[in-house]
Amino acid sequence: MRFWKEHTALRVCLILILTVVGLAMVIGGWKMTGQMKGLIIMLVGLVLLIAALAIYNKPFQDERRR
Repeated sequence: MRFWKEHTALRVCLILILTVVGLAMVIGGWKMTGQMKGLIIMLVGLVLLIAALAIYNKPFQDERRR
């Protein structure tokens, strides 16, 4: 996708924000040992970290494979 190759500043900002918020949510949920709310917070943080990884990998994706 050409959008992510052309807008590197936006991509870097999104990756940074998603990583920081995702790590904060995982660590915050980890401190809530034994509570279901902590598990849900950790899972949402994990989804944000995976989204940051997907945004990072998007410009390197082979366009012919689609």
